Amino acid sequence: MKEPLPDYFLADLPREAVLTPEMVAEACRNLKSNRARFLVDRNTASLIQLLSGLAEDWLVPDFPFRQQALAQAPALTRFSTATLARGLDAFFSQLNREGFESLLEQELGHPLRLDQMIGSTARSIARGPELLAHITAGNVPAPAFMSIVLGILVRSAQFIKCASGTSQLVRLFAHSIYHRDPKLGSCIEIAEWPGVRADLEKSLFEAADCLTATGTNETVQQIRGRLPAHVRFLGYGHRVSFAYIAHEMLTRHGARDLAAKAALDVIAWNQLGCLSPHVIYLEMSGSVTPEQFAAFLSEELQKAESTEPRGAISVEEGAQIAAKRGFYQVRAAASAETQLWQSADSTAWTVVFEQDAQFQLSCLNRFVFVKPVRDLADALHSAASVKGKVSTVGLAAPRAKAEDLALQLARWGATRICPIGRMQNPPLTWRHDGSPPLANLITWTDWET
Repeated sequence: MKEPLPDYFLADLPREAVLTPEMVAEACRNLKSNRARFLVDRNTASLIQLLSGLAEDWLVPDFPFRQQALAQAPALTRFSTATLARGLDAFFSQLNREGFESLLEQELGHPLRLDQMIGSTARSIARGPELLAHITAGNVPAPAFMSIVLGILVRSAQFIKCASGTSQLVRLFAHSIYHRDPKLGSCIEIAEWPGVRADLEKSLFEAADCLTATGTNETVQQIRGRLPAHVRFLGYGHRVSFAYIAHEMLTRHGARDLAAKAALDVIAWNQLGCLSPHVIYLEMSGSVTPEQFAAFLSEELQKAESTEPRGAISVEEGAQIAAKRGFYQVRAAASAETQLWQSADSTAWTVVFEQDAQFQLSCLNRFVFVKPVRDLADALHSAASVKGKVSTVGLAAPRAKAEDLALQLARWGATRICPIGRMQNPPLTWRHDGSPPLANLITWTDWET
């Protein structure tokens, strides 16, 4: 697909086009009208079939929208072609009938809850918002894709606001929906503008019934404070993640296998999502020491650079990585308690080993800390500064020990625990920040018979 995208969405307009509050308000009115005509009366099975088929299309190498996304990746996104391809495969492979039905069972108790009254003495039906608005962060595309998918499933008209310069992948996904089903596509609007445009957002907020926002804690709080009282708000602020490896897993073969899996978590979406590990904690007394594991991890990141390079980053990001490296180089020169591995002649990847177990925020873009601890209690004490802000913990432990560790992590406040190697690939049923992704969108009607 070499020709430009047709002007179906506001984000397709030329750069010189000026958005006005009237244009946003008119778009919202059209979305609601189109939903009433083309979407609200569709049944769940047909929507699942459409979304599953669309996902299958995106997994095919010669699908035109996928080809265009990959061709434009180096120039218009923060990802190399290989990184984007793996991210797209991970996302779309979970969109299938079984996954959708599991999600509906989990969230609503019955796969037909959006279609008809379900129950015996008390019957109920769920319905989505008339107009669902999304304000996206733009760092990775998968959350915006998922927001659109969930909105379709609950039969909502949707307005997706992207940060300036970040709409390309979202537009391609929306165009692929429009291409497969123009009537459904007409229930979606994509727009982008820089920063806060209070005039445009006022029109959007007044028209919306529910709004989701992803971004910094400050951004989410600021949006919450400007919403009219009638708008349901779902805000997702900044979160961090880490990994934990029990000493029983640190055999010579096991450690190398885990290093390869941990490298996948670091390179996925270039570590930019909230599910990426900043720190990998390892129990001491394994056959392989934490320092050796750090060396194994550096080898895996070096291998990945030849098959899935990080891609270009901004001058500011490169300077931040260089400054961080310089700090730890000084510490490593002064003490064996700090060691550093890094890509030669580039900032492509960095591994820092520190005896100090204190949680450290990574500067991302494949920069990760490896730290030894006595046990999980030691790790959680060291991560006290991010308690309540942790999204995902990647866990590697023997089966007999893993359940107890998972229970400790849950009581500490972690909202998702998964195997190392899958941190950046949550299932369709993932409860984002511990909240139900679908159930939070819907309103119930109960019929007491």
